[in-house]
Amino acid sequence: MTDSELATTDTGQNTTPRGQTHRNLLRRIGGAILLFSVVAVEPVAAQQSAVCTADNLPSMIEGFFQLTTALGIVGLAVVWQANSLIDMFTLSPDQKKGLKRHKRSALKSATILVVLGPLYTVAGSMMNLPLAQCVNLVPW
Repeated sequence: MTDSELATTDTGQNTTPRGQTHRNLLRRIGGAILLFSVVAVEPVAAQQSAVCTADNLPSMIEGFFQLTTALGIVGLAVVWQANSLIDMFTLSPDQKKGLKRHKRSALKSATILVVLGPLYTVAGSMMNLPLAQCVNLVPW
């Protein structure tokens, strides 16, 4: 039986085509997502200025971001130096490759940590995001 033919039940009654059932299911899911997004976004849109109007919240967010960025950079320096020290005492080429890969992943993580704040600040202000209007996430 093909998709264009009608499927029959055990009792011999005709039901809807299989393709139409999938379309109906997709429509219902799409409608539910649309309804959920409208209902979920509306309360958030009503509270857009709640972060900016709080007394010390923007400065606390900025301080937390600067602290975590500084700790990430210090962590990169510690990991880099520890890997260099271990590399001096490593004889196996496989272990050296693993240490090199670990250094590279630590550098990628620190780069993402340093770039993420300024990127959010610039992109958020361009998109008129409420948090980007009152919180500066540039770590320096």
